[in-house]
Amino acid sequence: MRSIAFLMCFLSLMLAHPALAEDDDDDAAPPAGLLAGPNKSELPEVILSVGEPLGGPWALKSGHYYEVKITADGSGEIGLSGADFFRAIWVDEVVIKGLEVRPMGLHSIEFDRAGTMEIGFVAVKPGHYSLAIPGSSGAEQRLEITID
Repeated sequence: MRSIAFLMCFLSLMLAHPALAEDDDDDAAPPAGLLAGPNKSELPEVILSVGEPLGGPWALKSGHYYEVKITADGSGEIGLSGADFFRAIWVDEVVIKGLEVRPMGLHSIEFDRAGTMEIGFVAVKPGHYSLAIPGSSGAEQRLEITID
């Protein structure tokens, strides 16, 4: 009971503090944080198609939030692997047909047929990485990524 009374007293003091009052100024700074609008960027869509280039390169900033759509055209069973890259990012969500998955991490992704997924992530660990189509050896079958 004491902890609830203390919490209510603490909250009322915090809300009454003038520094915490709402600012009606139109020039107020935008919201801060990893998921705030100014910190989000949309990357170019990655198209997975047998024998076609992946695109890129990507130049990412550590601490910045990114969203990327990955679309397979159905020309074959195709995927992307890049364990080092997936360990260098924090995956916020993977969206497939409106279903949101919030995994602890990824190792690779694969499409058995045509479809699109969207991945939202925060770049964390600076370095040079790549995503590649497993079993391919061509330079265009690789998406080069740099996190600064």
